[in-house]
Amino acid sequence: MAGGGSAIRGSRVGAGPMGEAERGDTAPRQRIVFFCANGHETATVFAVEAAIPEAWDCPRCGLPTSTDVNNPPPPPKIEPYKTHLAYVKERRSEQEAQEILEEALEKLRARRARGEVIF
Repeated sequence: MAGGGSAIRGSRVGAGPMGEAERGDTAPRQRIVFFCANGHETATVFAVEAAIPEAWDCPRCGLPTSTDVNNPPPPPKIEPYKTHLAYVKERRSEQEAQEILEEALEKLRARRARGEVIF
């Protein structure tokens, strides 16, 4: 017993031959290889008339790459996270910080002397 079904399997209605004649010609392409500081090679295909970027991100390690195998770009310098206090210390000297602290303490003591509730 043969099961029912279409004689043309794996095809859909309206499907025709796939190829250049139906879709048009593809643009000429070129293969460009980029190199990162870790020695990874990344091959990317571009259209011939497309502008080739000077830098590309390495998909394996994320470092910047270039087309020069002997001189890949160095890894970017990563600055550590700065706290709010670190930024304040960049703007204020130790003397200024001491003056601001004394001023704030004087205001606090004056409010306490007047009997104000401080939270």
